[in-house]
Amino acid sequence: MDRPRLLTPDRPTGLTRRSVLGFGAAAASALLVPGCSRGRAEEPAPSESATFATGNAGGVYNAFGAALCGLVSEVTGMDLRPIATDGSVENLNLVAQRKADLGFCTSDSALAAYEGTGAFKNAHMRFYALGRVYDNYVHVVVPMASKAQSLSDLNTKSSKKLRVGVGPKESGTEIVSRLILGTAGIHVEMVNLSLTDSIKLLKAKADKETAPNGIDAFIWSGGVPTTPIADLQKDLGFRLLNIGAVAQEIALTNFGGFVVSAIPPSQYGLASSVPTLAVPNYLIAKQGLSDSWAWWTVNTLFRRQNDLIAAKHPEAGSLDPRSAIATMPVPLHPAAERWYRQNHI
Repeated sequence: MDRPRLLTPDRPTGLTRRSVLGFGAAAASALLVPGCSRGRAEEPAPSESATFATGNAGGVYNAFGAALCGLVSEVTGMDLRPIATDGSVENLNLVAQRKADLGFCTSDSALAAYEGTGAFKNAHMRFYALGRVYDNYVHVVVPMASKAQSLSDLNTKSSKKLRVGVGPKESGTEIVSRLILGTAGIHVEMVNLSLTDSIKLLKAKADKETAPNGIDAFIWSGGVPTTPIADLQKDLGFRLLNIGAVAQEIALTNFGGFVVSAIPPSQYGLASSVPTLAVPNYLIAKQGLSDSWAWWTVNTLFRRQNDLIAAKHPEAGSLDPRSAIATMPVPLHPAAERWYRQNHI
């Protein structure tokens, strides 16, 4: 299997991350040459184990993080242990408080935490980034039998509001759910639920309209496909609501943290692509993380990219070292920045 051969001499280029963002495709060509499993590097292996805050069991954060941990552990000979969490907000707290060494989080949550705004008002957390990885896509899921054809249909004319799952409390999904519903002027009963519980209660309501605590829809922010959601198509059948208009409004208002995109029909057996809001994800690290752990994690992320794809993690296909450096204002870990320089990014 082809893997990139890394150039190890440290060759300072004098370029900043801001100046290289438009450098061009040739900048990453050194990454496309086959190499050996560990690479021609003099970087020492980590001397102690580490932990990686991932996400909800069954979600892409968790599955992708666990796969990456396995590869990094294999390459370094030192254990990198994945930890299941409720997602971005918890991961940011764990990493900033140095209770986890590494973690995933969404760019909007990272920006808010770093600048002390929104859900992180006055927090001003400090942490490093190892890179921007793949993008999360917002899913607004309703059963196939639902009368809702658009986001505005979640508003009802009766006094009884629809119940909508908005992700675990203080999660990245909850933050973006509240932003979407608030921006669109949608008035529903928001219920904090894990992905597993959202699917369970959606099926319960669809099976029996009077099911206690059932929900009418749920919102989830994750990679595509998110396996538990894909599995829902097999036994219940669902639609994803088009949120393109509100996505565009949010992206224009919150420049840098959100992207207007679409979920391809092939991911969930849909009739057509569904416009939605995409949120870039960052791989973050605690302050004080050793250079060895930072360097080898970034090294493995890109050099073993094909292995991640082969392990049924299609989001790994969107990894690109040229866009990975775009994590401002969160600074890159010095060893991660050195890795990108060594490889002419």
